[in-house]
Amino acid sequence: MATAKQGDTVKIHYTGKLEDGTMFDTSASREPLEFTIGKSKIIAGFEQAVIGMNPGDSKTVSITAEHAYGAHRPDMVVSVDRKELPPDLKPVLGQQLQVSQDENNVIVVSVTAITDTHVTLDANHPLAGKNLVFDIKLVDIVPGCSCCH
Repeated sequence: MATAKQGDTVKIHYTGKLEDGTMFDTSASREPLEFTIGKSKIIAGFEQAVIGMNPGDSKTVSITAEHAYGAHRPDMVVSVDRKELPPDLKPVLGQQLQVSQDENNVIVVSVTAITDTHVTLDANHPLAGKNLVFDIKLVDIVPGCSCCH
């Protein structure tokens, strides 16, 4: 039986939770997530957890913030005077907005605080600074060229 290794394309089902058990994502009602190990398209700790698994295997892994979405960076949080925002914008806590830094760079920010005069915007990933727990099931290793398997 094949074991998942660097360079393999795999299909997995997963459920992601915070340490307190709060679920933030699952593939249960979707097609399995497909990715190639080593292409850095998903968080490093998740990718490493799949290495060594066989199709049908399940495991639960804890991934530190460092190997997930990184530390929460205070320099990516800014308080903006409401007068600088578009007049028709009615910010709501948790709302995600796209902000143009220049003509080629758009970032997504979350509204994290609102006062009468200011709105706080956070460009950190919503899971930055959090340790994550994943239940992972390796569904399949996608066959590649005959030279590799």
